[in-house]
Amino acid sequence: MSRKAERVRRTSETDIRLAIDLDGEGKATVGTGVGFFDHMLISFARHGLFDLDVAVKGDLEVDAHHTVEDTGLVLGAAVREALGDKVGIRRFGSALVPMDEALVQAAIDLSGRPYLSFKGFEFNVDAVGAFDTSLTEEFFRAFSNEAACNLHLRCLEGGNAHHVIEAAFKATARALREAVAVDLRVKGVPSTKGTLT
Repeated sequence: MSRKAERVRRTSETDIRLAIDLDGEGKATVGTGVGFFDHMLISFARHGLFDLDVAVKGDLEVDAHHTVEDTGLVLGAAVREALGDKVGIRRFGSALVPMDEALVQAAIDLSGRPYLSFKGFEFNVDAVGAFDTSLTEEFFRAFSNEAACNLHLRCLEGGNAHHVIEAAFKATARALREAVAVDLRVKGVPSTKGTLT
């Protein structure tokens, strides 16, 4: 069973092409024009074991907001498409990821109901490179909305903004990797309703 998707989004603010393979090896080719964001998406692919190809042209002359948010939308939509009817998946996943002084927890439910809880994140700087730290929440909200998943992120220990944000991306990737995994004991979809849409 192939669990791949390709999505394109073109607006007056961004032009995005994205492809994902949920059963990949963690290979990534990413170009968004925002170096730190590229680093986060590459980490996301590596720790989720997703093959990810992302090309974005955004209105960076304004700022990185549209580029980051719209990429979150497209990534979420691609994950949802790649999952199809979600037959046989584990559905839930969680991860606790340390990065030096930072510690972030992610829990995800591929329920078909979008919701983001983003708590405990206090950044010690306004930006990491050209990446405004406030865009971290914007990205994950966009992702959870289009993936139609519950995503809870908790920063349990903070410190360096780079470490905190990277731990959040890695924790989410590892939680998602667990949630999308196929469990041969699961018959149909893991829901008493019989659907996860």
